[in-house]
Amino acid sequence: MITYATDSDMDYAAARTHLAPGATLRLDEAYRLAHLPLVAPGHPDVIAVGNGYHMGVHAPGYSLVLPIDAAALAADEQYCALEAALRSAPFAGKIAWSLLPKRADRLHATICGNLAVEEERLPTAARDALRRFGAIPFEVRGLFSGNRNIGRLYLAVYPEMREGEQAFAGVQRVLGRVPNAMALIGMFNFTDHLDARETVALAALQARFERTLFLRGVADRLAVLRSADDLVLDAAFTDNVALA
Repeated sequence: MITYATDSDMDYAAARTHLAPGATLRLDEAYRLAHLPLVAPGHPDVIAVGNGYHMGVHAPGYSLVLPIDAAALAADEQYCALEAALRSAPFAGKIAWSLLPKRADRLHATICGNLAVEEERLPTAARDALRRFGAIPFEVRGLFSGNRNIGRLYLAVYPEMREGEQAFAGVQRVLGRVPNAMALIGMFNFTDHLDARETVALAALQARFERTLFLRGVADRLAVLRSADDLVLDAAFTDNVALA
């Protein structure tokens, strides 16, 4: 019997954007540096240069990620309801819809960023350790807006529980990382700040879809992703890493 992680096992609840009544959603500095230049380069609040970024582009880096089947997600009835609700929302015109097909073949949730690789592949010792780890069942649930990169909407991944902790923690330890109980799929990007009415509508949609199940799968492998931007517009999978 598979037991999936819940919000008590993950960090999503504490990291959600707080959309208080009467407030407006303002794109934060991290978003205006890494994301906004790619979706609205002429916006007056774009931060063109800083922290290794130049108009949203940085030196290529590597991450270990969970690839997500975009076609299976798009076929899910609940996900279709979410997308329809977003397309009819007051802020629909501020979503960069053209990004969805551009990123479909690289849709993923990041498990470990800033990955050390050898010729774009995971080092042999880490690969061998992960091969003994075993496949990881997971669920994709909930529309998520976080307290960083405010302006991007995600779906949240909830992996199987193993020995009292979420399974991605074991993968992170194999790679020498302190476990981080978040694995997010970046989906929708805003091209502008939201006004009060739009923010109320977003808060309602987040509450409506916060716990909705969109997809269930089993990860028998992870992938190494090379990218020079946070929207993976210039990106490629360079390695497949078997978990079983």
